[in-house]
Amino acid sequence: MYNISGLKLQAATESKHIDHVLTKPAVEFLVKLQRKFNSQRLSLLEKRIKRQEQLDQGELPTFLSDTQEIRERDWQVAATPHDLQDRRVEITGPTDAKMIINALNSGAKVFMADLEDASSPTWENMLDGQLNLKAAVRHQLSFTNPSNGKTYKLKPDSEIATLLVRPRGWHLTEKNLLVDDIEMSASLFDFGLYFFHNAKERLARNTAPYFYLPKMESHLEARLWNDVFIFAQEELGIPKGTIRATCLIENILAAFEMNEILFELKDHASGLNAGRWDYIFSVIKKFKSHRSALLPDRSLVTMHAPFMKAYTELLIKTCHKRNAHAIGGMAAFIPSRKDEKINEIAISKVTADKQQEASSGCDGTWVAHPDLVPVANGVFTEAFGDHAHQKHVLREDVHIRPQDLCNFSLDNFRITEDGVRSNIRIAIQYMNHWLNGLGAVALHHLMEDAATAEISRAQLWQWVHLKAELDDGRVVTPELYSELRQQELEALGGVYEGRHQEVIEILDGLVLSPEFTDFLTLPAYRLL
Repeated sequence: MYNISGLKLQAATESKHIDHVLTKPAVEFLVKLQRKFNSQRLSLLEKRIKRQEQLDQGELPTFLSDTQEIRERDWQVAATPHDLQDRRVEITGPTDAKMIINALNSGAKVFMADLEDASSPTWENMLDGQLNLKAAVRHQLSFTNPSNGKTYKLKPDSEIATLLVRPRGWHLTEKNLLVDDIEMSASLFDFGLYFFHNAKERLARNTAPYFYLPKMESHLEARLWNDVFIFAQEELGIPKGTIRATCLIENILAAFEMNEILFELKDHASGLNAGRWDYIFSVIKKFKSHRSALLPDRSLVTMHAPFMKAYTELLIKTCHKRNAHAIGGMAAFIPSRKDEKINEIAISKVTADKQQEASSGCDGTWVAHPDLVPVANGVFTEAFGDHAHQKHVLREDVHIRPQDLCNFSLDNFRITEDGVRSNIRIAIQYMNHWLNGLGAVALHHLMEDAATAEISRAQLWQWVHLKAELDDGRVVTPELYSELRQQELEALGGVYEGRHQEVIEILDGLVLSPEFTDFLTLPAYRLL
């Protein structure tokens, strides 16, 4: 199919994908990206391993001494483009056609089309997502529901959200495309295809290619993204600085390098985002050997926890000092069509959460469902007044020390049997959907993605291996986990329901292994 030396496609590919997405020029561009940057990517992943070894020996992170000048010097990121000035409400979701249309039409200021945690990375999902994004950029995307014939179409350009795309993280590969017999970087694959097909079209429509960058652990990983951006722009003859990227601070090590991350990307940076669940997951992962980082039931780890409050306030202060947007966390509630009492309680909690973010100085927030857009919009509009953001709120009252970012103590600490069961149940349910090709899953009136499953299984590992004590005095042992897991499995239909057999093999391996697996999506991906 492609006369490109060293290239192999591992999966069957439909003609619509070959004709519109995996065109020969696009694949040649991907090959260039992979050959130029993959060795650097692998080197950075090795640095992650070495850093983890230091943390396992009891070391705690601190602000970098060799980048102190960057933190202290006056500098700012590039000027914010006109259609990224107002980001008060951002909606996120996967890249199926219906979701893209509904999200762009939702009234939110920004839609983050997610090729990462909200998407199960089947070959078909990844290529369909690119196909849908390409059509959406050209205002040609439509969808007809096969069950009822309802048709979905985009509103006029002036009425839809600004599009941002989140590629997969540096640790992931695309197993269906081999370059020189090496699986291609999933980050470069997702970024490269979207950028190649849509960068010039975006410019022609008075906007530009905008991205969300996930899972970074250091400013060196941000530097790699910046190098990729410069190369890609040069290859396609697009001016340097056209791209804009918002970085998710969803790893505790990245929280110590927020200034540096913005500095590395400063010609392309537009802001930082507080990725809540992944951040908590990273605390467990990075400090898995530290009893000081033992966390209670997931529901008790809120934004009022000392380490969460410190990190978000530092994020806001850092962004505003550098003229970048500070975007708050996700409201994952899915409104009920039947139970208004559930809605009243949940909307009240969402409102309070968004009020806390707005009063802290955030320039916007995330929601998972269109019905939450007016809720969040009302809160931030009241806080903003006549402004499009709150960059003028400099938070000079905030003085965060390394020990504040690592203060994992909680006054309401308790681990309960219900907490253990909830983590088991959510992990089984989500992973079953993920293996069946669905990455954004509505569970118990919440829109869950891979981050929820990650923190659920990470807590189970932590509780088992640190011999955590339940509030009733029992210790979380492998035997107790196995007993509760079996009960929850049976309540969900048993081992032969869906892909539960494979799910249980993965989950038991993740929880009971003496070694902590960095990402559950790594072993699970081999089963897609």
